[in-house]
Amino acid sequence: MKKTIIIYGSTTGNAASAAQTIAEKLGNGATVKEAGAASKSDLTDFDNIILGSSTWGDGELQDDWFGFLPTIKEVGLSGKTVAVFGVGDQFSYSDTYVNAMGELYDAATAAGANVIGSTSTDGYSFNESTAVRDGKFVGLALDYDNQGVLSDDRIAAWVAQISPSL
Repeated sequence: MKKTIIIYGSTTGNAASAAQTIAEKLGNGATVKEAGAASKSDLTDFDNIILGSSTWGDGELQDDWFGFLPTIKEVGLSGKTVAVFGVGDQFSYSDTYVNAMGELYDAATAAGANVIGSTSTDGYSFNESTAVRDGKFVGLALDYDNQGVLSDDRIAAWVAQISPSL
């Protein structure tokens, strides 16, 4: 059986909550780990990797990622199936909404991963996002501040989409 790990960066707890909910809905015994506690073996020992982060400042990754993102590039993700999720505030930060997810996507693709799980931008209200490619989010976009009631359904739909590939 293929093993899945969810590695996330969270400051206020929203990305951590999303990671736990994704793990529960996957129902495959996925390991959940903070980016600040992740190691090279977390990338080599797992077949499927889900990367997530909240977005901060002018669209940056959550702080815990700064120490671990270079490890992704160093180890490489060739042959791995990767999905990404991002948490942000689409109204207060409408010009950088879930940009951190775009950064994780770029790192995973540059490292040779097969990235799955794009989602529609329908139902969101933002100006710009580096996480939008070809008119879709490169992963799952969540906004607990303004659309928290939609998060469970969005996670469930995304997990249903990616599960067959994991």
